[in-house]
Amino acid sequence: MLHSRYEIGTLLGEGTFGKVLDCFDRKTNTYVAVKVIKNVEKYREAAKLEIKVLEKIQQRDRNKRSLCIVLLDWFNHHGHMCLVFEKMGLSVFDFMKDNNYEPYPLEQVKHISYQLVVAVKFLHEMKMSHTDLKPENMLFVNSDCNVTYNTRMKRDEREVKNSEMRLIDFGSATFDHEHHSTVVSTRHYRAPEVILELGWSQPCDMWSIGCIMFELYTGFTLFQTHENREHLAMMERILGTIPSHMAKKSKKTKYFYKGKLDWDERSSAGRYVRENCKALKKYKRGDGESHELFFNLVEHLLDYEPERRLNAKEALNHPFFFGMVSHSSTKQTFTQ
Repeated sequence: MLHSRYEIGTLLGEGTFGKVLDCFDRKTNTYVAVKVIKNVEKYREAAKLEIKVLEKIQQRDRNKRSLCIVLLDWFNHHGHMCLVFEKMGLSVFDFMKDNNYEPYPLEQVKHISYQLVVAVKFLHEMKMSHTDLKPENMLFVNSDCNVTYNTRMKRDEREVKNSEMRLIDFGSATFDHEHHSTVVSTRHYRAPEVILELGWSQPCDMWSIGCIMFELYTGFTLFQTHENREHLAMMERILGTIPSHMAKKSKKTKYFYKGKLDWDERSSAGRYVRENCKALKKYKRGDGESHELFFNLVEHLLDYEPERRLNAKEALNHPFFFGMVSHSSTKQTFTQ
């Protein structure tokens, strides 16, 4: 038992911060997810920050429109901070992994992406950036699925029945007035201004959304790398040349020579990038307007220049999302 109220069941998952347990709440007779943080000072401090952020979100989110996970309770258990959440299904990432990295159907890509933008718009209106958006931090409310057997691939394929989801993990969320650490975001979803140390704010979340949308659509990570220079080379191969004014302003001038990325195409890394990356539009999985609009939106989210990148409100008004139930009361026309 935790806190003489939560009966511990199974382990739902674990990470560097600690574990997530499936527990039965004796007070409400419901199952909940309890995030138990390691008894380590820096994780404890991060948990306190996450609690503060979640409580602020809930104060503002009277109508449960934010699509952010709800914190039900928290307590300290022998030095372990414990956060109690409503119980959800698998993460958008884990579902895809269990499905052999098959991409989501385009209609589900649309619905999942739309909800992500709605949640991020809510945070941005609170003058906050999430800074760690990725498919692991998006949980399906319920990940029950339909299974069909693919005779050609000789394996089962799953399709989630209901693609409703919630955004989680606010441990790195940063308010505009707070200290902005130099490096944020998990590598594959990290915006160019972060890599180049040009300073960042809300647009870095929008870049991450572009990367996530691509991953849901194709089943693989757009920037599969662990190194800055290679990451920048991949961006150039997929999205075109990095603007010279960003290169000049960057403190990371060692990556550039005479305003151009200092990158040897003939090296083994150069070959890897050449063989594994192609221009964005070449990843199209189908014809038709929806696929066109999808890439148009992703292109606008993956604009190198943060001030030119679509913001959350503009993204929601993009034609790719037409037909989705709008959470914004104002409709704006989108110019391509």
